[in-house]
Amino acid sequence: MSNLITDSKNGSLAKSTLDFPTWSDWIDNFFSSDLPSVFTSNFNTGMTLPKVNIRETADAFWVEMAVPGMKKSDFHIDLDNQLLSISTELKREEESKEENYTRREFGYSSFKRTFTLPESVDDSKINASYNDGILNIHLPKKEEAKQKPARTIKIS
Repeated sequence: MSNLITDSKNGSLAKSTLDFPTWSDWIDNFFSSDLPSVFTSNFNTGMTLPKVNIRETADAFWVEMAVPGMKKSDFHIDLDNQLLSISTELKREEESKEENYTRREFGYSSFKRTFTLPESVDDSKINASYNDGILNIHLPKKEEAKQKPARTIKIS
């Protein structure tokens, strides 16, 4: 395949030469591009944002969040004007005393995920459960928003 370009001086076609990036161009591109997720994880909290699956059925939306190793009491789920927030905050302190040596370690982790709910959600009937490391939130639809079965209309 030929690399043809238009010459800006006379408009004729000319064969281009391949330009390899210089070392400084490569370094600039590396640092100006998006960093892989391993570099953008939240190191200071010790926890990355949990993955979420959102599924829609005819009657409801289902939110499934993978958060193993927690208790249901660790979660805070709030609803404020169609804004659903799921958060947690864990603090851990550990102290070990041995002869002439004291070690104290502490840890802190948190996350918050926020979703804007569609108007079709009946917010008075939202419920949540936590089983086997999965937080499930059931968001039922209002009656008028539920899909109705197809029907045949007779012509009069």
